[in-house]
Amino acid sequence: MLFTTPVSDKQRRELKRLAARPDSRIDFSDAPERQPCLSDVQVGRFYRPIKQLVSLRVDADVLHWFRARGRKYQTYMNEVLRREMQANERGQ
Repeated sequence: MLFTTPVSDKQRRELKRLAARPDSRIDFSDAPERQPCLSDVQVGRFYRPIKQLVSLRVDADVLHWFRARGRKYQTYMNEVLRREMQANERGQ
């Protein structure tokens, strides 16, 4: 649970003043540059990708192997495909 204290009128005025300042006037010299790593991205935490129904032909033994993993075998198949996609993105 998140606990916060109410913002005072003085703090609210300061926030409004800072929000009105153009980005070009912000000093980022002490902020480290950082690009998020693909591993930092948490798919599904706030964003849920749209699922698409597809017809896919796979070898019978491959399908049997995935189905043997349990009821959510299609979710697992998606996870395996996503990991492969992300590995290829990093390799480029």
